[in-house]
Amino acid sequence: MQVFQIFVYIVNKIIVYQVIKIMKVIDALNVYYSDLNSLVDNLIETDNNVTLKNVFGQRYIGRGLPKKVKLKIYGIPGNDMAAYMDGAEIEVFGNSQDAIGNTMNYGTIIIHGNCGDTLGYAMRGGEIYVEGNVGYRVGIHMKEYKEMKPVIVIGGRAGDFLGEYMAGGAIILLGLNLAKNEDIIGKFCGIGMHGGVIYLNGTPDKYRFGKEIAKSVNITSEDILFLRKHIDFYKKTFNNQLNNLKVESFSKYVALNKNPYSNMYCTY
Repeated sequence: MQVFQIFVYIVNKIIVYQVIKIMKVIDALNVYYSDLNSLVDNLIETDNNVTLKNVFGQRYIGRGLPKKVKLKIYGIPGNDMAAYMDGAEIEVFGNSQDAIGNTMNYGTIIIHGNCGDTLGYAMRGGEIYVEGNVGYRVGIHMKEYKEMKPVIVIGGRAGDFLGEYMAGGAIILLGLNLAKNEDIIGKFCGIGMHGGVIYLNGTPDKYRFGKEIAKSVNITSEDILFLRKHIDFYKKTFNNQLNNLKVESFSKYVALNKNPYSNMYCTY
């Protein structure tokens, strides 16, 4: 029995050593944001898996991260996390602040909590999944080009100006765990919208939408497949069965005009 225990002890030590060797851990407690980002930059030159713990508001974490890099964050990352990200995967175990995924190109962001304002600002590609609620102006200036079609999936509700000046991509709002009489969106949803699509669980009152967005349009079989794909990923990622969620209950909103402000400018 003693020999077996020694054997198990040695095996466990080897496993722990390999895990430490594969995944580097940085304690971000009281580390200035630029110093923290420099540490991450140095580590990803030799390690594709990096974990940050005790993060508390440091800005620009994961900006410009390339593909094959996986970054796990425990705490609350500050503004502009994953700005210009170019293919990496970032998973946040906590809430996050504003402008997450600012102008990101490719990659995946997963947030086990709530997120602040301007999530996905000018986002050009990749996917963002938020377990809880989000703030104002989420998806503002989202755009798409050829195969680059960004997606934002939100588990709870969104504040005012969702999809403002949206030019492409998709926003999916699940509306989970809303309080009684709580609305899934704020006001001015889709104002200035001239591209892309917004899917909402339910059909909010018309006054909540901007004049540039079409009243709920028909959901196609392609929309159903698209919704199921991203909802299934949400379910798997956040371990939420979503038993009462029905894809058929979603409404779809698109832009009325691809150039809504053309009459405001001179033509020649």
